[in-house]
Amino acid sequence: MDVRKKLEILADAAKYDASCASSGGKRKSTPGGLGSVEGMGICHSYTPDGRCVSLLKILLTNFCIYDCQYCINRISSDTPRARFTPEEVVRLTLDFYKRNYIEGLFLSSGVLKSPDYTMEQLVQVARTLREQHQFQGYIHLKAVPGASQELIDQAGTYADRLSANIELPTDADLSKLAPEKSFAVTGETMREIHVRVEQSKAERQESPKAPRFAPAGQSTQMLVGATPTPDAVILDTAHQLYTRYRLKRVYYSAYSPIPLVDARLPAKAPPLVREHRLYQADWLLRFYGFHVGELLPPEQPDLSLDMDPKLAWALRRREAFPVDVNRAPREMLLRVPGLGVRTVDRLLRIRKWHKLTLEDLARLRVPLNRVKPFIVTADHRPTALLDSPRLPERVRPSAEQLSLFSTAVVARTGEL
Repeated sequence: MDVRKKLEILADAAKYDASCASSGGKRKSTPGGLGSVEGMGICHSYTPDGRCVSLLKILLTNFCIYDCQYCINRISSDTPRARFTPEEVVRLTLDFYKRNYIEGLFLSSGVLKSPDYTMEQLVQVARTLREQHQFQGYIHLKAVPGASQELIDQAGTYADRLSANIELPTDADLSKLAPEKSFAVTGETMREIHVRVEQSKAERQESPKAPRFAPAGQSTQMLVGATPTPDAVILDTAHQLYTRYRLKRVYYSAYSPIPLVDARLPAKAPPLVREHRLYQADWLLRFYGFHVGELLPPEQPDLSLDMDPKLAWALRRREAFPVDVNRAPREMLLRVPGLGVRTVDRLLRIRKWHKLTLEDLARLRVPLNRVKPFIVTADHRPTALLDSPRLPERVRPSAEQLSLFSTAVVARTGEL
């Protein structure tokens, strides 16, 4: 099979992996080197679903020894198969880079022969790019759960980011649909990466010349909608991963029905807006001070598809509003629907010098129709708005407005 045909098959197979953001890498160009990664990342082009990427995103192979029922590349699937050699991936990466198509590589793979064998192949690609071709662009490698500590150490030496996918939100889900995998094995791989990342940071504090290990950290991905698991459990799993392993991101990927589907899997994909709401809730947990139990109480274990999770929380807690933007602490301002982290920080700086008015908020491009029922300013105090049964209609975006937002845009900005 020629390289062009392999690329067609393996690039298409890689589209199911969403955990490919490049933000966080800071490799600088060196004399005689090739490529660079600077600042906030290298995202320049957009996929049809709104994700911004400029990475060569492929699988090393879609052959796999596992039979995960939700995966199109499972061993029992009749999908067309292909396999790159490490040398072919290196050549493709350099050729694409020199044509200015990409600025980095996202390389994943099915598990071929064993986790260690597959990881050796992935590491060989990264090692060849870094050592033989002095490639300084972004490299994201899959960390195959169950691979040896030595191979994980080598991968982190050459890659900017590593990712071991948790795939499903609970161990029970994995046992049902992917019995060859487990949370324990994936969690151990994540722990090894976390330990090495922290160790590298400590070493670099003592000596800036100490080698970096996965400087952009690690990420993971969970399928949404492949099992009946509610959003509360999905977000609780994500929160535990952030807490235990200091992950940079947890990516949520809506389940996509595949041919010859297992009877235990749904026939239809979940609404894409569910993925969108999970990203919004994830941002609230990480940057706004919310807890899973606040966003999803026991009586409501799934996120509302009609409104964003911060607005849903505010409508359940109307007694906490209105909030005086001239007096309220930062923690409370972050809970006002329509106020994002950067906006709140600007408000805190401005109010040191004068009383905030609606005009000040308008200058900061705050969505006033959305915010006004929940705040008090020097020239505004809501009356009976919070008691109105039609308040949700007044403050939530219309269906037409909602369709303009992509999951990736909200996941990047987090202005909720």
